[in-house]
Amino acid sequence: MTLLSTKGLSKSFDGLEAVSSVDFELPAGQIRALIGPNGAGKTTFVSLICGRLAPTSGTVTFDGYDITVLPAHERIQRGIAYTFQITSIFPGLSARENIALAARRFLKGAQVTEVVEATIDKVGLLGRADQTAGDLAYGHKRLLEIGMGLAQNPRLLILDEPTQGLSDGEIEAFKELIRDLADQATILLIEHNMKVVMATANKISVLDGGRMLAEGTPEEIQNNFAVQTAYLGRDDA
Repeated sequence: MTLLSTKGLSKSFDGLEAVSSVDFELPAGQIRALIGPNGAGKTTFVSLICGRLAPTSGTVTFDGYDITVLPAHERIQRGIAYTFQITSIFPGLSARENIALAARRFLKGAQVTEVVEATIDKVGLLGRADQTAGDLAYGHKRLLEIGMGLAQNPRLLILDEPTQGLSDGEIEAFKELIRDLADQATILLIEHNMKVVMATANKISVLDGGRMLAEGTPEEIQNNFAVQTAYLGRDDA
């Protein structure tokens, strides 16, 4: 079943198209990686999906409903959670309190406590649960943000550069986390670390210049000449 799709999705800024007529389909239960060189339009594209930006043209459909004009908070209520490329935590609150705030959007009472503790454990922050979020290392802030997304019990979890700032050991743990999360949510992963992409994604979509350049399995993308030329062989990949 297709959970998310876009048709002719475009976004222009002062006449410059950042995303150009993108058709995209994401089946439920899949881990999809979205890759491309810097400036390819990846963050703009997912911002259109989650409602942070309004498209210039085209449509976004989620679970069979046209959500193109819905604001971001209504998309969250429908089950779309987006973790930002720049962390968006509440720095003065503890890690536990941050996750609890996210959980309270959908749960009450004892359910909140149960979900918060399970989420903290799942993202590997159990030993830092009471630490002030602003004092966490950058990589741990990224994990906290993922936990805040998970606490919303999303049907679609969009992760924007989640391994940025993580150590090698934390990246290995993150790979396991993503595999575990696939049982609970469909995942759209925007990621520059190609080892992470190749190890976790069922399918990869490649944006270049705001257009969809290629889609396929990790093996197909690795062997795609156009992708190699546009992205995989570049120093900024």
